[in-house]
Amino acid sequence: MSLEELFKVFIGFLHRQYRVIVLVFLAIMALTITYLFTTPASFTALAKLMIDTRKVQLFQQQSVLGDAPPDTWLVDSQIEVLQSENVALAVIKELHLTKDPQFLWPKLGLFSAIKGSVLGLVDSVLRPFQSSSTSDPEFALTRAAVERFQSQLIITRAGLTYIISVGFRAQDAQQAAKIANAVVDAYIVDQLEAKYQATLRAGTWMQDRIKELRAQTTNAERAVEDFKTKNNIVAASGRLMNEQQLSELNSSLIQARALTAETKAKLDRIDEILRSDVEVPDATVTDSLKSEVINKLRSHYLDFSRQAAEFSAKYGARHLAVVDLRTRMQEIRKVIIDELNRIAQTYRSDYEIAKAREESISKSLTEIVSVSQTTNQAQIVLRDLESRAQTYRQLHDNFLQRYMETVQQQSFPISEARVITSATPPLRPSNPRTLLVLMVGAAGGVIAGFGLGLLRDIRDQVFRTSDQVKSILHTDCIAMLPKVKGPATSTSGQPKIDYGRLEHRIIKRDQCLIWTVIDSPCSRFAESIRAIKIAADLNTSVNGSKMLAFTASLPNEGKSTVAAALAQSIAYAGGRVVLLDADLRNPGLSRKLTPGAGVGLLEVLAKQATIEDALCLDPDTRLAFLPAVVNGRMPHSSNLLASESTKMLIERLRRSYEYIIVDLAPLAPVVDVRAITHLVDAFVLIVEWGRTKIDVVEHSLRMAPGVYDNLLGVVLNKTDLNMLRRHESHRRDYYFNQYYGRYGYLD
Repeated sequence: MSLEELFKVFIGFLHRQYRVIVLVFLAIMALTITYLFTTPASFTALAKLMIDTRKVQLFQQQSVLGDAPPDTWLVDSQIEVLQSENVALAVIKELHLTKDPQFLWPKLGLFSAIKGSVLGLVDSVLRPFQSSSTSDPEFALTRAAVERFQSQLIITRAGLTYIISVGFRAQDAQQAAKIANAVVDAYIVDQLEAKYQATLRAGTWMQDRIKELRAQTTNAERAVEDFKTKNNIVAASGRLMNEQQLSELNSSLIQARALTAETKAKLDRIDEILRSDVEVPDATVTDSLKSEVINKLRSHYLDFSRQAAEFSAKYGARHLAVVDLRTRMQEIRKVIIDELNRIAQTYRSDYEIAKAREESISKSLTEIVSVSQTTNQAQIVLRDLESRAQTYRQLHDNFLQRYMETVQQQSFPISEARVITSATPPLRPSNPRTLLVLMVGAAGGVIAGFGLGLLRDIRDQVFRTSDQVKSILHTDCIAMLPKVKGPATSTSGQPKIDYGRLEHRIIKRDQCLIWTVIDSPCSRFAESIRAIKIAADLNTSVNGSKMLAFTASLPNEGKSTVAAALAQSIAYAGGRVVLLDADLRNPGLSRKLTPGAGVGLLEVLAKQATIEDALCLDPDTRLAFLPAVVNGRMPHSSNLLASESTKMLIERLRRSYEYIIVDLAPLAPVVDVRAITHLVDAFVLIVEWGRTKIDVVEHSLRMAPGVYDNLLGVVLNKTDLNMLRRHESHRRDYYFNQYYGRYGYLD
């Protein structure tokens, strides 16, 4: 839907519902103005406090209550504390508000008084069915004061800051400021009292806990000493004695093993030299032995060896001097061997001593290790006892220190909140806000008016425009007959004839709309009737005479009147037309036009009378009318309409008349219309404007598909032109008399 179409829909809605919108708007504005004039003025005093994060830190340790950082949840919690009954009761008690009649029973406006009266009436009705919790008047007065106090208290937070606004509304500006400041003071006192009580309870608990810890510490330390005595555990300079001995013996054992290895190496070397066949030990042996005797003997041996070599070269190997030198060399070698044996004995003795010392130290170490293992097993229990004693000692010291800080904090007046603005008596009333109330009332009136109008539009499930007929039923709206009150006046100026004195075969002229097309041919009603004839003439699917059947969904929608009016209009224009009353269940048209008729359609179909005997004529228009004379109920009327006699009658009438106008029964109550569908050229469905429900019409047409298939169109009858202008705004000028009357048409 385009913007232009939406605008048209909106304008149409305004045309239809503007009266409702205006009335609702005026009613709500009247209530708003009444509220403004009857509501007494009230004043709101405002104080501000801040949840301060920068507290005085006289004590470095954390306070008893925790002192959590003031995040958004904490600030919201403080708002709830400000609105709590503890603060309210403290202020009421401090200012004696239960004895202040201005606070308990302020002046009430009209609406408040009405509300109070209604609630009082309801309470008085329900009181016999309710059990009273208390009969104390003082308690009831206090509860009333608390409810009044909390209803007038205004607590808000400034955005996401730590600032909280505390406001109180009262009819006295001084009282409002006094109570607002009292609320702030009561809140701060409540915070301090909460901390004091928490610190006091913590201090009392700590005293008892310190006594328990002191006894537990003493018992644990005593258990440590008793265990040491029982297991011979002695410590010196922070170390156990067996641990020191074990360390020393281990060092001695290492040294002894080194000495044993050294002496064993020297002994092995001497034994190796003695087992060898060398004449004289080399220098490495003598250097390792470090013996002056062997060194001197070796030196002499070498000198004699050199001289023997020289003499052998000079005098020969058998020279006496050479033999003498070799003899001396043998003596020196023997002495050296003897010295080496003596040294070997010394090394062997040293080796035995070192080995014995090593074995002794090893044995002592084994004994100490055995003792240490036993001691180590005991030390496991000892360490557990010492750890427990140390833990109790630390807990005792910490609790003692914390207790001393808590005692100091009991008398330290510190709070997270501080007042940044004290409440002062306001100069102007805060309620009622005249401009705001008027704006809200106007907006509410417009919204309520539009809402009620929209609700009326939604609930208005009836046909009111030709566009609805086109979009919902998918057929044409061929005419919209206006609603005409009373009989029409003739434009010819001729006096009306009293037709009541004519014989029974003359149509009786009654004060109804049927003769409007004759008496007021230039009226909008007559013009709309002619539109039906034009639609029938333009129906090219019918050749020859046309049989038009008029029906409706429900009774009393005006189908009989429209059918008779169309027949009169065609006859008045000179056409040959016959009007047939085929509503055999309720032949209202026959009772209106020919109340004295003796024969009619039923007699013709039963061949008890001829058509000429049954037809009635209008002397003015020569309209032929075949009435239905029914003296009782006819449960099988549908069989009669579907009979061969009816078909033969219609064929005979087609040969004599150009138009056959048939008034049928309604679709919803009976099935007669469906029985005659095969004989009708086109159906005209009469829908009462603004009354017949859309779903009823849709259901009726679904149940009669033959009618819908041959439907010439829909006629909206009894149209209220004044109301129609609200629904079809694009045609509103068409319905004004000054435009319509230019062509000589009058209502």
